[in-house]
Amino acid sequence: MTTPRTHYDILSRTLHWLTAIAVIAAFILGPEHFGREIRQGLDPAARLDIVVHESLGVLVMTLTLLRLLWVAVRPAKPQFDMPGWMHLASKATHGLLWLMLLAVPASALLALGSEGHPLTLLGGIRVNDMPFIANSPLAKLADWGDVHGLLGDMVLWLSGLHAIAAIGHHFVLKDGVLRSMLPRG
Repeated sequence: MTTPRTHYDILSRTLHWLTAIAVIAAFILGPEHFGREIRQGLDPAARLDIVVHESLGVLVMTLTLLRLLWVAVRPAKPQFDMPGWMHLASKATHGLLWLMLLAVPASALLALGSEGHPLTLLGGIRVNDMPFIANSPLAKLADWGDVHGLLGDMVLWLSGLHAIAAIGHHFVLKDGVLRSMLPRG
């Protein structure tokens, strides 16, 4: 007989918390009125908040893709005894979070590429042209800057709901859900 898992593996926990920190930092450092300032001639590389925000966005997308790959091969995750509706709510919330963690950076790339703005990253990395986006039929479907802002707000609200649920599991249900994503001990 095997002992039930009480914690996620260390790589799952590490990637989860790195993603959470990157999302929060990117939201806090998200430059307001970025598109308007770029259209007025501001070089985004001249603003550290823009460079850090865009670098964090690329980090979030990279971490999310790594997490998805790891989920496909990792050891079994912990299982918790809870009502069916909670399992369903958990799966729906997690699925939407995964989608949002990919959609927010993708919408940023669409915004930059469709408006001809460069992607500026830490270390002086700069992608000036994204013709595959600019020439794509997707480029004209929406104001991707507005979509990015809306999705950014939504991912933060959804992450907050996720955190509140985990805290509720810890203090009200006392079922180990929150502890499963924390270091052992």
